[in-house]
Amino acid sequence: MKTYLGIDVGSVTTKLVVLDNKYAVLKSLYLRTRGKPLQVVQEGMREISQDLPSEIEIAGVGTTGSGRYLAGVVVGADVVKNEITAHAVAASHFVPGVQTIIEIGGQDSKIIILRDGVAVDFGMNTVCAAGTGAFLDQQAARLGIDITNVGPLALQSKTPVRIAGRCTVFAESDMIHKQQMGHRVEDILYGLCQAMARNYLNNVGLGKEIRALIAFQGGVAFNQGMLRALEEALEIPVRVPPHHEVMGAIGAAMLAREAMSRHGHATQFKGFGVSELDYRTKSFECHHCPNHCEIVQVSVGKQVVARWGGRCERWEVTDASPSAIATPEPACASCELVTA
Repeated sequence: MKTYLGIDVGSVTTKLVVLDNKYAVLKSLYLRTRGKPLQVVQEGMREISQDLPSEIEIAGVGTTGSGRYLAGVVVGADVVKNEITAHAVAASHFVPGVQTIIEIGGQDSKIIILRDGVAVDFGMNTVCAAGTGAFLDQQAARLGIDITNVGPLALQSKTPVRIAGRCTVFAESDMIHKQQMGHRVEDILYGLCQAMARNYLNNVGLGKEIRALIAFQGGVAFNQGMLRALEEALEIPVRVPPHHEVMGAIGAAMLAREAMSRHGHATQFKGFGVSELDYRTKSFECHHCPNHCEIVQVSVGKQVVARWGGRCERWEVTDASPSAIATPEPACASCELVTA
């Protein structure tokens, strides 16, 4: 049976999904990245291979997320796509007619505006952590509450307190102040959910035309308190699609299937044995021109299998053949420099 593998490597979590030809999820994994994306991808490959029947054939692989290039090199991806495209494709399949995607992850949050199934606008927050899952995680730990219990507790709130949510520092100090005043934990938690919803809409969603249907994706969508806070702020029902926590990986797998069907060539997938290879990464700064690009290099043993990160093709390596590695670097002629 032909199947398609999607991998979404984020800064906090790494997701792997195997889809069949009709986009049904056969297997999914949701792992903590723990600052070790390469090792976690290999760990995920090892774990997912043990749960798949022997007759399964991986006919295409797609990667997405902040670590998509690294994952693509490790597994041999056929398609490497950004998160906006991957989430839009997956949401359009699971929520037909969706016009707005709210995605809140561990370290960033984004909004995607779709019209007639096409992404026409988007916004991202990668600077402030006040509207992300990592901040919610941190505050739950500070209160001594398991993150999975935050949503059920927040829904018990009858008189939520107002938390200053525009900044993580102010929000935390405000929460401590509310605790010292004797407010109940559930009222503080739901106040935090409301603050995160306001922060998201006032920053990420600022100037965006938010229309129904609205899909809420990402790991934070597990939190029912956040769902209710968003619905209250928007005054529109918000849907949480199935497999919302792995939608990026699903989108990557769907894009891989489309690409393989369109081109008809064999997959570049290296097999589940890559989980046992000794991959190493390092970075260095190129001083050939004033751009000083940071180049990321991946090696297996003494062999360089990939480099990326430059604004020109001076250091680019996309395969492991000796000729690709031994070829003299071309002159750096792609950068447009302005001298004041």
